[in-house]
Amino acid sequence: MKIGYLGPQGTYTEEALIKVYSPEKHEFIPFTTVSDVIEAVDKGEVDKGIVPIENSIEGSVSETLDHLAFESEVLIEREVLLPIHHHLIGHKEATVADIKKIISHPQAFAQCRKSLRRLFREFELEPAFSTADAVRIVANLNDKGVAAIGNAFAAMIYGLEVLVKDISDYEDNTTRFIIIGKEEQPPTGYDKTSIICFIGDDRPGKLLEILQEFSYRYINLTKITSRPTKKKFGEYLFFIDMEGHIEENHIKAALACLKCKLPKVKFLGSYRRSL
Repeated sequence: MKIGYLGPQGTYTEEALIKVYSPEKHEFIPFTTVSDVIEAVDKGEVDKGIVPIENSIEGSVSETLDHLAFESEVLIEREVLLPIHHHLIGHKEATVADIKKIISHPQAFAQCRKSLRRLFREFELEPAFSTADAVRIVANLNDKGVAAIGNAFAAMIYGLEVLVKDISDYEDNTTRFIIIGKEEQPPTGYDKTSIICFIGDDRPGKLLEILQEFSYRYINLTKITSRPTKKKFGEYLFFIDMEGHIEENHIKAALACLKCKLPKVKFLGSYRRSL
């Protein structure tokens, strides 16, 4: 089986993927962006993909949400939770005092903002497509004044050293990843269902009408997130995650009622929750 992930080798995404699938039994194919991964699944270039959808510090991953809403018909088949441990990574002979430039993904910078200010008086930031891409770039530079923010997995792969461990500003830094594909998943007894509600005309009580369908049936919502529709200023759609599976009667009934009230309800999948 071919599985796409946000590359290059050594990303947190690959680390999450290894928790579910063995690299010895399946072919892992790296892509440059999250959108590239989702498109590859849509086009059948890979059988499944894995992308980040939410971080406990920075919130939802907008690129993932927007692609699922507007440009893709893939289904969520499973979720994976991965604790994130950001390290300052550089060349073996480097010290913290040597570092003048730091390369990483913009979300890593945001998650380590306070720590970087504490470690350095002055430094330059350079964005990369992923934390592993940042580590790879530093490894290819013969410059001990350049470091990356990434994981120990990438440091080992690219032959670099962890200069400072655990530089995240918050201890509980976790990213939620989703396995995407084209197959609906059977109920496991420990499931989650994700949908998108397109509300159309905005009027008082519209969101309440949506939420009442879940409240009436005692359905626990685990997340609700708004995103702009990109059509009109002030017009939004809502991503909703709930406990339960589409084959359960109360979930099925709630979605049926929503489809009568709203111009569009997009089903993103019922899938096993992360343990």
